[in-house]
Amino acid sequence: MSATQSSAVKEVVVGLGSCGVAAGARKTYDHIKAQLAEKSLPVRLGITSCVGMCYLEPIVEVIHEDGQRFMYRKVDEKKAQRIVDEHLVEGKPVEKLLVDLVSPGSGDAEYYKKQVRIVLRNCGVIDPENIEDYVGAGGYQAIRLAMKNGPEWVIDEIKKSGLRGRGGGGFPTGMKWDFVRKAEGTPKYVVCNADEGDPGAFMDRSTIEGDPHSVLEGMLVCAYAVGATEGVVYCRAEYPLAVKRLGIAIGQAVKKGILDAPLNDEGFSFHVKVKEGAGAFVCGEETALLNSVMGQRGMPRFRPPFPAQAGLWYKPTDINNVETFANVPWIIVNGGEAFAAYGTEKSKGSKVFALAGRVKRGGLVEVPMGITIREIVNDVAGGTVGKGRTIKAVQMGGPSGGCIPESLHDTRIDYDEVTKTGAIMGSGGLVVMDDTSCMVDIARFFLQFTQNESCGKFTFCRVGTKRMLEILTRITEGKARMEELDLLMELADRIKRTSLCGLGQTAPNPVLTTLKYFRDEYEEHIRDHRCRAGRCASLTTFVITDECNGCRACVKACPTNCITGEKKKKHVIDAEKCIRCGVCRDKCMYDAVAVA
Repeated sequence: MSATQSSAVKEVVVGLGSCGVAAGARKTYDHIKAQLAEKSLPVRLGITSCVGMCYLEPIVEVIHEDGQRFMYRKVDEKKAQRIVDEHLVEGKPVEKLLVDLVSPGSGDAEYYKKQVRIVLRNCGVIDPENIEDYVGAGGYQAIRLAMKNGPEWVIDEIKKSGLRGRGGGGFPTGMKWDFVRKAEGTPKYVVCNADEGDPGAFMDRSTIEGDPHSVLEGMLVCAYAVGATEGVVYCRAEYPLAVKRLGIAIGQAVKKGILDAPLNDEGFSFHVKVKEGAGAFVCGEETALLNSVMGQRGMPRFRPPFPAQAGLWYKPTDINNVETFANVPWIIVNGGEAFAAYGTEKSKGSKVFALAGRVKRGGLVEVPMGITIREIVNDVAGGTVGKGRTIKAVQMGGPSGGCIPESLHDTRIDYDEVTKTGAIMGSGGLVVMDDTSCMVDIARFFLQFTQNESCGKFTFCRVGTKRMLEILTRITEGKARMEELDLLMELADRIKRTSLCGLGQTAPNPVLTTLKYFRDEYEEHIRDHRCRAGRCASLTTFVITDECNGCRACVKACPTNCITGEKKKKHVIDAEKCIRCGVCRDKCMYDAVAVA
């Protein structure tokens, strides 16, 4: 390796977010580390977190002294060796392995084209375990600006921004902070809700893993504005990496005199601790969360009083979620009007979404409010992953949300517009479904989740969801009667009207939206004993069509060896042995497996 080549490469960075680690990034990191030592290469090895492109993990970046960055995709140990040998030693980037973020029409370039990264500005860019990286990216400027201009100025900037709570409710953040500031009683508290429990959601986890200091600084600015001295981050224990990096970040901020130390002449200081939740979905509801922090059973409280008046330890408390707090430093540094320049009249700024389900480019994205669902699904996520498949619906808002059919995908990402569909914005989970998804089974899945997670405090939530689940199960088994659809509607209405907390009130949403937009599928299950999507085993028979060319992909994937046939000739499924798992259809590249 020549001196010129040696000085060209400054650093190799490996993405070690949860998605990267799950894809094998730790082995990649260890292999590169060993190779750098073995070859005595004067190249720094660093870490970062998820850059959002979860579908390409493990991701490795090679950074040159002149600032050039080369991003590599799906880097296992074998590919890592090529990068070391060819790029680090010979100075020649491995073109075949590079992520194409430049070429027009490139899927990877399209993934970022419509994004606006405010919350995710540092994710995948800085080392989340190094406070100096955060400071170097402009971190902790916001708290200095806040203290320079005063609490009223801070709250006014947040109000100007139009920032609404990103936890799902969408309450104006500046108004909430104002309530807490004016509330009587001390001490006052700031609580960060990181108890992300929706299936398919990973926005908060990834934000904390990638940029924990932005969340802490957002809490710090809030504490200064409302007059709080104590803070709690309530993070579920199932997020061990997020919990670890929060702990590291808090320790570094304390050591630097940012936390647990007077920051101005008035003696303002702020102490933060992490409380690990035990995974109860109901603890995502703010009053149940507060009870859990206090050592009580995680069950919702009657409101009023609201947390702004009587929250943690029944003292004035501001509670916002991870994404809300992560927006705050950017708003304070750039101004509320800069944030409000994005979005719609009533929904300002950007929104982070976790894209999951049947899409080509699953991952974490941040888009401006006002973008349509269709743009997110087709342009950003690249459309459906299956050959010959069509998008059927998206599930927004998790178990508390609803299914929005493809015909309504021109709906803008706006709190009010999304609510009109029967779904809710929620915290940002967006699960895409294609024509292989059974909407009855989807409704049953989400209702089973909420029924299992009901805290049981109110009868209609506890028992009503159970009765609804029983009906849905009978429908998927072909044992229901048509009049039970009316009973489903009646139960849903009573649960919405009588449940104590928002989780109970919204639990019927997946059922109500699928009944509204996909009633024909419900009726087909009951009347014809048929599941057109092939997901309800009791109502499904798979057959192989004349499109089959005998490639044998289905034979290799079948768990019961029920598919037979000669190579390059049409195959046959033995209906007696078939367990209706659908793996053969998922593996077939020629759309030759169909529902009879």
